Amino acid sequence: MDTSVPHLTATDRLWAWYETNKQQAQLAVLILVLLGIGVGYFLWHNSEKDVASGEALTTVSLSQATSGGTARGGSEAALLKVANDYPNSKAGARALLLAAGNLFVDGKYDQSKTQFEKFTHDYRESPFIGEALLGIAACLDAQNKQAEATAAYKNLVEHHPGDVSVPQAKFALGRLYEAQGKPEQAKVMYEDVERAEPQTSMGSEAGMRIEELKRKFPSLAPSAPASTNSPSIKVK
Repeated sequence: MDTSVPHLTATDRLWAWYETNKQQAQLAVLILVLLGIGVGYFLWHNSEKDVASGEALTTVSLSQATSGGTARGGSEAALLKVANDYPNSKAGARALLLAAGNLFVDGKYDQSKTQFEKFTHDYRESPFIGEALLGIAACLDAQNKQAEATAAYKNLVEHHPGDVSVPQAKFALGRLYEAQGKPEQAKVMYEDVERAEPQTSMGSEAGMRIEELKRKFPSLAPSAPASTNSPSIKVK
């Protein structure tokens, strides 16, 4: 019977990192990185270039997986090499985004932001542009640059309203608005997230934050309707 312990997936490793680093973790970017982990995306090829770049990315990803995550620093350089060797390819784009995510997890926020910005410049039409914009905002957020982070999250929300990363951006905006003493605006963001992400952990947390805001700021709670059960007075 095989008693070997299976290797943790990249998603498992990222979640374990989040659980042990909650104070510095930014939920938004963890979701961003989780969205981008799947290497199976590259099994779909349209050209020889896609085949070569996909194989290069798969090699790097498998190397990181079999190392148990201990070689992440080396994989960042390897991922960036794939991105540089295969520009304007699907694998090159994904490698760049994954490298930026790894740099963020390692706390290298300036370097991470640089790579996310490169992605937005080189792959403007990518379906993953929202992830890169979310990454830029979260790098600023992690460095406690609240005004710049707020503007970056709003940029994603306002200019890419249909992107899958928008709920994460709105949740982060809610948290920033709370820190800035703007409970009304925070409540609006959390309500949007709760509606967009029902029956998810993020939607549930947004709902809890709404209730907490109502307790702290009673004026945010809706007024109770006038009672209709008061006794009527008969006029003779």
